[in-house]
Amino acid sequence: MSHRGAAAHAAQRGPANAGVRVLAMGVMGTVLALVAVLLLRTATLSDPDELRGWGRPGASRIPAKFTKAELTAMKEALKEAIRIPTVAFSSENINTTAMIEFGEHLRKVFPSIFSTNFIQHEIVEEYSHLFTIRGSDPKLEPYMLLAHIDVVPASDDGWEVPPFSGLERDGFIYGRGTLDNKNSVMAILQAMELLLRRNYVPQRSFYISLGHDEEVSGNHGAKKIAALLESRGVQLSFIIDEGGYILDGFVPGIEKPFAMISVSEKGGMNLMLQVESAPGHSSAPPKETSIGILAAAVSRLEQTPMPNMFGYGTEKSMLEQFAGQSGFPMNVILSNLWLFGPIVSRILEKSPTTNAMIRTTAALTMFNSGIKMNVLPRTAQAIVNFRIHPGQTISEVLEITQNIVADDRVQYQVLSAFNPLPLSPYDYEAFGYQLLRRTIRDVFPEVSAVVPGTCIGNTDVRHYANVSTGLYRFNPVPLSQESFKSVHGLNERISIQAYETQVMFLFELIQNADSEKIPKPHSAVHEL
Repeated sequence: MSHRGAAAHAAQRGPANAGVRVLAMGVMGTVLALVAVLLLRTATLSDPDELRGWGRPGASRIPAKFTKAELTAMKEALKEAIRIPTVAFSSENINTTAMIEFGEHLRKVFPSIFSTNFIQHEIVEEYSHLFTIRGSDPKLEPYMLLAHIDVVPASDDGWEVPPFSGLERDGFIYGRGTLDNKNSVMAILQAMELLLRRNYVPQRSFYISLGHDEEVSGNHGAKKIAALLESRGVQLSFIIDEGGYILDGFVPGIEKPFAMISVSEKGGMNLMLQVESAPGHSSAPPKETSIGILAAAVSRLEQTPMPNMFGYGTEKSMLEQFAGQSGFPMNVILSNLWLFGPIVSRILEKSPTTNAMIRTTAALTMFNSGIKMNVLPRTAQAIVNFRIHPGQTISEVLEITQNIVADDRVQYQVLSAFNPLPLSPYDYEAFGYQLLRRTIRDVFPEVSAVVPGTCIGNTDVRHYANVSTGLYRFNPVPLSQESFKSVHGLNERISIQAYETQVMFLFELIQNADSEKIPKPHSAVHEL
């Protein structure tokens, strides 16, 4: 089927939930017929309790119990952090005054971190922060916790409260950065501060890296810190950044919350499309103007989705791990994606979020043309932002784009581009992944499954590919479809309970990381 035919076919299908019901009913008959002639397997995943008994020895473990005064202080510290407008408008336009003020705020609210003798603090490129925490056991390979200080711009328009007010209302803290990503900055340091006050001494060394320009590429923050560590010969066991959450209501047919640890992220390309035509007076227009030609070209791009890449990333692994949490017939469907994968992938196309998981996306973000209302424009330009699926490359996406546009009058210029990163390991030998998985199970008992995924955005951790192969993206915060829209949108907010739990998660994770290794769980696959 052609790209355009696939798009037309997709437009005829109904809502995602209805599609799941139709899929389930239609597949039931197929399953019952096939089960007599095929060996359809059902997966049973390892019980989370099978991983107990690891981490710091029980006698030295510090319980994650915080006093009322500590809970109040951590809430107020986050609110004050939100009030500091550390906005990054572009790589050349960052609110540096606010960046300096934010650094002073960190010193004020986390005094133990800045005064402990086994912690070294460095400022990189004037506004980013690198903390080196030296552990007592040099045999254990170090790791890193990563977050960023900067936020995207926000005006008061459309917000229920001013976006930099840090206002508390109905159990939530409102403001730009409450989810992306000052909550992580503050939670990481808060957890460490509370551990230090309880006389914690880590066994495994680790780093805390806080970049100041992630929202505008990270080239002067994370990229410089990564280069600094590489020059020192540092190799890290794993790195944890933002980019995965406790998700609820994101995948059709999956009713319970699940945790997604992103083991890769999409590549990116900003592509300028340009059309040149003869200028002239608007009173005698040609059949097509430069604007019309370009508008038709980008319309074809919007109407023709990139190929469905289901199975070329983490999608199958993610869905297969839902099988053990699903009833009949979904458990059979998800356990046998070799058969039902094409149908399931079409269901995933229905939601913008899950659609972005299974294909390269193309978003028209800028369109420029014209100098006067009665003058035919000589030049029309459009910029399309691509997020490239891990199963594709820059050159492949560029070729597909040119084939979709199919107009020699359109010129192309790649403004910036980078390929997707390789998948980080997520098997039972992957220490960083299993560390996250175990800690999630401990702190979020309501989670039905912990699954690998692909971050549909871009994060600072991609700059660290030369110092670690274990690049993981997980922010221990529950996220609904509504709250997902507030990231870079209106009324961004975090519940106070969610932030307290985030601090607790990091408090536990730092201690869990002191383990030398994670024991292998028992697992079984039964054949019918």
